[in-house]
Amino acid sequence: MQTPRTLLGTSKLTAAATMIAISALALSACTNASETGPSSAATSSGSASASFDPSTVKKDDALAAMVPDAIKSKGTITVGSDTSYAPAEFLGPDGQTPVGYDVDIAKAIGATLGLKVQVQTAEFTGILPALGPKYDLGISSFTINPERLGAVNMVSYFNAGTAWAVKKGNPNKFSLDDVCGKSIGVQTGTVQEDPDLADRNKKCAADGKKPIDIVTLKNQTDVTTRLVNGSIDAMAADSPIIGYALTQTNGQLEKLGDVYDSAPQGIAVAKADTAWADVIQKTVTKLMADGSYKKILEGWGNSEGAITKSEVNPAVKS
Repeated sequence: MQTPRTLLGTSKLTAAATMIAISALALSACTNASETGPSSAATSSGSASASFDPSTVKKDDALAAMVPDAIKSKGTITVGSDTSYAPAEFLGPDGQTPVGYDVDIAKAIGATLGLKVQVQTAEFTGILPALGPKYDLGISSFTINPERLGAVNMVSYFNAGTAWAVKKGNPNKFSLDDVCGKSIGVQTGTVQEDPDLADRNKKCAADGKKPIDIVTLKNQTDVTTRLVNGSIDAMAADSPIIGYALTQTNGQLEKLGDVYDSAPQGIAVAKADTAWADVIQKTVTKLMADGSYKKILEGWGNSEGAITKSEVNPAVKS
């Protein structure tokens, strides 16, 4: 769903493994911007609006007994995460503490298994190659795709796609069926900018209609502000971003239409650690059953991305 980033080299990988890892990173969430670091930290409000208490999750002794000895002995799950993608994973008000629904899910997994969780901020492209030696899990809005499935194990836990928002009540009567001549805000570098709006604009030209006024801005917060103050008719972004924006604007915006171009996201586990991947899948399933999973996503305005079944290495389209 987006262009690949250059993989940072590592002496711990063989040349062949490095090439596999490069291929595996061909796709991330649903945008280029979600992989670009600090500029994406402001894809929503920079403040944490939800706080999940992992003490509400009870330890499951049966699942805890299945944890590999190497992880059980250290008592901590080390998670690699590119904390620049609100509301999934980003840094809280202190600029140091990781927060977001992915962080809360990691904490809930740890609580279920009776383990502490340490979420470490990492470069996005460096997470998957470091699974095993450095990180026990990679939780960073990784879209599951064939390339990644060839390099690591992926446990599905979320769906993300493209969503739209307008001002509450849709005062400009904006319709996705009539976007020509309208002003639409998007974050620079996203798939919403290109190919989505670019393709829609081509159709406007082919039909002899006015072009879309595509307002591209570096930070999603600026796009959201434009919509709130009425200077654009609508905005398009990743569905988690739209969901979070609705919770952060005090009812001034509303979602328009359904999410489309959805793709599953997964928790990454080293390819050799199949038993550990199975434990994570069973743990996610347990969190779905006891309501913790739903509570976490609702707290961050992203219940729409919930899935009903977690799988290890699910079949996906290329």
